[in-house]
This record gives sequence, structure tokens and C-alpha cells, in this order.
Amino acid sequence: MGARRQKGVILAGGQGTRFRPLTYYFQKCMIPVGDEQKPVLEYIVRLFAHHGINEIVLLVGYKHQQIKNYFNDGSRFGVHIEYVLDDPDFLGSANALVNAYREGALTTDDDFVVYYGDILSNFNLREMVTRHVQADAGATMALSNGFKIRVGTAEIVNGLISRFIEKPELELPVSVGMLVISGSVLEELNRLHEKDPKGSFDIMGDVIPYLIEKGIPVLPYISEDFWYDLGSLERYERFENEALDKNLSYLRE
Repeated sequence: MGARRQKGVILAGGQGTRFRPLTYYFQKCMIPVGDEQKPVLEYIVRLFAHHGINEIVLLVGYKHQQIKNYFNDGSRFGVHIEYVLDDPDFLGSANALVNAYREGALTTDDDFVVYYGDILSNFNLREMVTRHVQADAGATMALSNGFKIRVGTAEIVNGLISRFIEKPELELPVSVGMLVISGSVLEELNRLHEKDPKGSFDIMGDVIPYLIEKGIPVLPYISEDFWYDLGSLERYERFENEALDKNLSYLRE
């Protein structure tokens, strides 16, 4: 049996309602960041290329022309890009994977790194894939410790606040918006879609809990590497260019 192929899958089709009004004009993954004002998606594509994952499938929809006009076939970034246009009847991120499977862009012979298109990171994607393959896992989730929630928390005793912590760190590792999925899982997803073809089907909210319940191994990949979720206009406005220059400047070459 030949070696399994690794592909990158980037979710880049959402309307970005939490980014409005910017996303009335931009696809959210094309919003510029850093002093050089390059789109978020360029840093993601270059991260895949840096780790030798050169076959990339872009799951696109809203304002997909902006993405295609900028990246074309991906050759100037050292990758090959295939585009799959979202089916409007396939609701949710997991159904976008099912659609790509049915379109032939993803197969059961692939292990694929799924990456949300509004995440900046310098995670070691190659190492994550290697651990996934070695463990023969159904999925491997990238996790990070030390996440600070954006609000304060209170402990209440006898009707009074006994302790208050402003923006505490969570004790449990959090998902950072990237994971590896084995191609064998695609058939499972396809069957689930067929049971409820009009329902919304989400990777993190539905697929991961389903795999765990079914006893299909889900591996943690915990890293202290840099990551930042640009998932809202507020988060985008708070992003500091210095963090990008410090952690991702090697991806601008």
C-alpha cells in the first residue's frame, strides 16, 4: 500500500457577519493584517507550504472571486490550490467537507489538515500530521493552554461575591481552529449528512463529539506556539502587528 497523501483544507467560505461592515466589501480571510497589509489567507497558505503540505483545497463561497483572483493556482506560493465552491444546501463546516468529498477534492486516501480561515498561527503542521499518522487516529485536534477569557469571573457564596478574577486563564486546553482528519472519516460524515441533508453540521460542535462517542480515537496536539483568532471585528481591531512581525515574519519571504 502506498503512502497516504496529506492535504491542507482551508475553510474560506463564510460571510463573516462578525466582521461587518468590513465583510460587506471583503471576504473575511482576505482582510489585510500587519505592516505589509497582506491578507490573512496568505499567511495560512504560506504556513502550509513551509511545512511541506503543498496540496491545498480551498472551500470557498462568499466573495470567492477575491480569493481566486489573488491566489490563482497557488504556484507563486509554492503550492497547488484546488477550489471547491460551497453548496448552499450543505450547511456548516462539516458539510463543506462532505461537499468536497463528493466533488472528488478529498478522498479516503488522504489525511487532511483542516484550518479555519480566520486563524493566524505558527503551529508545526507537519509535526501534528506525523503524530496523527503514527497514532492512527481518526482526528487530531490542535490545542493550546493558557487561554484568557475576555471577561471576569465571580465566585458567589451566600449571595455575595467571595472572589472575582478579571480575565482568568482557563484550566483546560482550548481548540485553536485547526485539526487533522483521516480520510476514512469522510464516509462517516457522508452517511451522517444523508441522514439529515438539510441540517447544519459542524466540525467542532458535531463531528468531534460524534467520533469520541463512537470510540474513534481523537488525539490531542498541545502546543505553546503562537496563535490568534481574528474571528470578529473587535478581535481584528485589537490585533497587534508586533505579534505578527515577531511570530510570522518568516512566512513573508
